[in-house]
Amino acid sequence: MTHTLDERTETLRALLERQFDEYTDQLTELTLHVRQPGHGGHDPDTLRRLVEAAKQGVTDTTQALTRMSEGTYGVCERCGQDIPTARLEIRPSARFCVPCQQRR
Repeated sequence: MTHTLDERTETLRALLERQFDEYTDQLTELTLHVRQPGHGGHDPDTLRRLVEAAKQGVTDTTQALTRMSEGTYGVCERCGQDIPTARLEIRPSARFCVPCQQRR
């Protein structure tokens, strides 16, 4: 079954929105642990790294959704070529094609 570009874009948009929700939920939960005495039983360094990863996930998905609304989603920010759909399905917030990502 062949999907049109619009169908793929909507599928990827739904995936990004779901990831955004997951990252914000994770960030909320981690923030509660940070505020608890003893950090809710979590190691402070691990908790800090998890919070930073969740914040980066929120940022990455927000930027991808912004690119989608601007019409630049799926275009490599370095070379300007289309990012293959298979890469976007694996990493929907990708800003670079694989060759350009490897050069970074």
